Amino acid sequence: MPRDDDDDDRPRRARRRREEDDDEEEDERPRRKRRRRDDDDDDETDATGGVIPYKNGKALAAYYCGVFSLIPVLGCVLGVVAIVLGVLGLQYASQHPRARGKGHAVTGIVLGLFGPFVVMGVIAAVLALSKK
Repeated sequence: MPRDDDDDDRPRRARRRREEDDDEEEDERPRRKRRRRDDDDDDETDATGGVIPYKNGKALAAYYCGVFSLIPVLGCVLGVVAIVLGVLGLQYASQHPRARGKGHAVTGIVLGLFGPFVVMGVIAAVLALSKK
């Protein structure tokens, strides 16, 4: 049977142990707050600063196809591809907000629509000037 004296000392000893542990922890480096992670998305640091939407490949591909649709021969084909990928990239960005890339998708759509017309206009202007 335990003595009553031991029961009274237990809370005091536990409190003393906690105070000693607190004193030891103050000497160590401060702890960093842990960031909560979503299950489907990792929170790695982004070396691009969030400028390149690497998590939304469709939007990124739409952007590049739109830019390359300014090349005369490839313009018509890549313009259509840029429009399709841009729409898919916008849908993906709205379903997954952390993926980002709406700007790239819209740029791909705009360049895909107007790129071939700009190229045809430049070619028509060059041909008209060369005939004079």
